[in-house]
Amino acid sequence: MFSIEHEFDATVVTLVDEGKAPLTEDVVVSTFEDCITVEQFDPRTDTTQRITLSISQMQDLIAAVSLPEGVYSRTEETSD
Repeated sequence: MFSIEHEFDATVVTLVDEGKAPLTEDVVVSTFEDCITVEQFDPRTDTTQRITLSISQMQDLIAAVSLPEGVYSRTEETSD
């Protein structure tokens, strides 16, 4: 299950683990104008872990999900 919320400066997607136990904490993905953050609470350390990706890094990650093993370079398409 997931939810999508549009806030003033970000779009927030929350991913909820509904699988079999042991379940992991929710993952919160926040998309801002210049970056994307991925957060998850870590009960072992009682802290929230955060990763910040540039928009370009996220675009690479999205492209990589459907590609076979290898090394790639994403190029920007230009329109004339």
